[in-house]
Amino acid sequence: HKFEKNPSVAVGVSGGPDSMALLYLLNNWIKKNNGNLVALIVDHKLRKESSLEAKIIYNLLNQKNISSKILTVKKSNVTKKNMSQARTNRYKILTNYCIKNDILHLFIGHHKDDYIETFINRKISGSDFEGLQSINKNTVINKVHILRPLLVFSKKQIYKFNKNNKVRFIQDPSNSNFKYTRPVIRNYLEKIKISDKKEILNEIKLVKKYLPSYKKMVAEILLKNVILIEKNKLHFDLKNFKKLHKLIAEKVIKKIYYFFFGTNLGLRSNNIQKLVNLVKEDALTLYNIKGMIIKKEANSLMFLQKLD
Repeated sequence: HKFEKNPSVAVGVSGGPDSMALLYLLNNWIKKNNGNLVALIVDHKLRKESSLEAKIIYNLLNQKNISSKILTVKKSNVTKKNMSQARTNRYKILTNYCIKNDILHLFIGHHKDDYIETFINRKISGSDFEGLQSINKNTVINKVHILRPLLVFSKKQIYKFNKNNKVRFIQDPSNSNFKYTRPVIRNYLEKIKISDKKEILNEIKLVKKYLPSYKKMVAEILLKNVILIEKNKLHFDLKNFKKLHKLIAEKVIKKIYYFFFGTNLGLRSNNIQKLVNLVKEDALTLYNIKGMIIKKEANSLMFLQKLD
């Protein structure tokens, strides 16, 4: 990747083996490039111990003279106490900090095992084709560049790296809590045959192979059916929208939302599908999806970004 001169970067640190390995690497790299690094620790408020755990990680990094900051999620944003909401809260608070502090690049310690787990989780949840691409090596969320350089390394490789370099880390208790989907999937993957895991990896490769064509198709649908586009307003051909398959219609809406807000985090499929059904049944009056207003106007479907 290309970085600015004297780069200023952030890294999300949970204290686990993957994020601590990434922090170790980045700390060495940033010194060589005369830049600045800040470790961001999220107190997610999912468990009563989370604040204490965040302080333990902060003190550990402080001993190593690594600049760090604890970001605390508001209790009002923790309503469901599930992994999906925690992920949304985490990326929101991390990217908001980066924006306020003029940091372009945010590093996350996802590894190869996370990639496979996410693929299976999304497949179980009924994700569309694009959702099955699992985790991207680099992407943009809330106008911040997210980088995941450890995706090509397995958890075993990371453990070995930490042992060889004496990198200290702590284990997240939620990783062994089977009330969450991900630990169940992780436990399943540890028990299956190598040949079965290879089949999953081959399926992921097929998704990657055909994903560009799928994205091109959605982009063409958008380009051919947008009647009017402004900074905070977009008109889509109503007649053609009704002809779209429900999953394609959902993807179009997500793309429009991304155009306005620079992120899709927190969008719920059931809310979008409710809107799609209303449009197809000619029952739409006014609909709000997280700050985006949708209504019928003559022969078009109008999407309007609600400004503060």
